[in-house]
Amino acid sequence: MTLGCVIHGQGDLRVEELTAPAPGPGQALVAVRYGGVCGSDLHYWRHGGVGDFRLREPMVLGHEVVGTVVSYGAGASGPVPGTAVAVHPATPCGVCPECADGRRNVCRDTRYLGSAARFPHVQGGFAAQVVVPAEQLRAVPVGLDLRRAALAEPLSVALHAVRRAGEVAGRHVLVTGAGPIGCLVVAAARAAGAARVTVTDLLPEALRYARAAGADTVVRADDPDDAGWPSEVDVAVEASGVAAGLDTCLRLVRRGGVVVQLGMLPPGQSPFAGNLVVSREIELRGAFRFDAEFDAALDLLAAEPSFDALVSAVVPVREAESAFALAADRGRSCKVLIDFRT
Repeated sequence: MTLGCVIHGQGDLRVEELTAPAPGPGQALVAVRYGGVCGSDLHYWRHGGVGDFRLREPMVLGHEVVGTVVSYGAGASGPVPGTAVAVHPATPCGVCPECADGRRNVCRDTRYLGSAARFPHVQGGFAAQVVVPAEQLRAVPVGLDLRRAALAEPLSVALHAVRRAGEVAGRHVLVTGAGPIGCLVVAAARAAGAARVTVTDLLPEALRYARAAGADTVVRADDPDDAGWPSEVDVAVEASGVAAGLDTCLRLVRRGGVVVQLGMLPPGQSPFAGNLVVSREIELRGAFRFDAEFDAALDLLAAEPSFDALVSAVVPVREAESAFALAADRGRSCKVLIDFRT
């Protein structure tokens, strides 16, 4: 048996004994050490779904996981057993028009760990042992601690968003929202050569984490008189997932600038200043998940020990519900990890 975190419905998260998996053809068995609690995991826990994706059966949560290789099934190969690995959570179909166009991150038939987007649901990685396609394993760079390596998935999201913005070297970048993803966007923008990064949020503690990630200026989003507000920026990344954040980005980006919508807005219609998109010829771009950025994320994590400051807590798996409660409280945490070592 193996211990796992299973969501049964809104507010119904259980730590359960699961049948120990065995790798089939093309698969690898991984002993999971850490799993990062993501915003989507919190949505399943608090609301029973993410956007239009509703729970229809019990599902193991989690897609930000690292651990060590245990064994392989028939015909599978990869890092030798015992190697520390991070798990890329996506399995694109490889045949749809998006995959053929090199945009596997928006594959219309992808499988993503811990997702209710399809039925039966794709079971996630929040278990002491999981089976995944062997091709999804990435060896962790030598010297990179697994605790920091657990940031690889959300950092990949941030790197993809910054790449969607285009050239940011030497430019002023605005990030609205200083949650875990927003803070990692700060780090990604810095790595891409941004000259200045300004971050807005409502919570002082979140802005403290943004500072730790490399923000030059932090601004209280509810204080119009804050001296840190820029007159304009070159690039804006909306990472809060609220319409007010998108409005801020559109009003502060320069004429001809780029706004990247990264935060997942609520389902349905969201009001935004579309007139500014026209009159200022602003480029509004979406950013969804990632693809090859996963490897770049591991390299960046290996090179920058400062990322450790964004891991605010590590909680034993048997206390998973308290880990979720902590992760949901942005006034007390940034990235919360669950430790599956038993």
